[in-house]
Amino acid sequence: MKLYYSPGACSLAPHIVLCEAGLQFETEQVDLGQKKTASGGDYAKINPKGYVPALILDDGSLLTEAGVVVQYIADQKPEAGLAPKPGTMARYHYMEWINFIATEIHKGFGPLWNAQALAQTKDAAKIQLGKRFAIVETALTDRAYLTGDVFSAADAYLFTVTNWSHMHHIDLGPWPKLSAFMSRVVQRPKVQEAMKAEGLVQ
Repeated sequence: MKLYYSPGACSLAPHIVLCEAGLQFETEQVDLGQKKTASGGDYAKINPKGYVPALILDDGSLLTEAGVVVQYIADQKPEAGLAPKPGTMARYHYMEWINFIATEIHKGFGPLWNAQALAQTKDAAKIQLGKRFAIVETALTDRAYLTGDVFSAADAYLFTVTNWSHMHHIDLGPWPKLSAFMSRVVQRPKVQEAMKAEGLVQ
């Protein structure tokens, strides 16, 4: 497998899951502004959507969208325990979290990345993100991770997008359980491995 990524973008989530699963994979950085890969390739020809992640499977097929890519990777190594067993209620709750992260948190950061967005638009986006963080905070009251005491691909996705908070001056102090979650996840060796590979930490 080959993962196309941009440092610190949502593609960090599948990068983390690949490391946690212990799978063999390659990576290639993408300049999203120029739509060029590190090797000089035209990224638009690899992923016509133009954004990351893009995962090229061993048979040459393409998989995109962070929430789907992390689930696919987790399912390639069931013994790693990165996803509940298919068909179980735990599995549906896990999928529920991934969908929530994709549509409510990941998407919620959209206005904050837009240099043309008005200040009031960005302020409103931060308020909405706070409401979403409050939902996560409640869920983490009695558990270490989103689906219980075991780290899953959903946690990798939550960590990745919530990590953008500091770039937009969002203090996680009002959500101590979420803040503790972030501290716990960043200390995981495989998370550090992925972040170091992307140049995010020393």
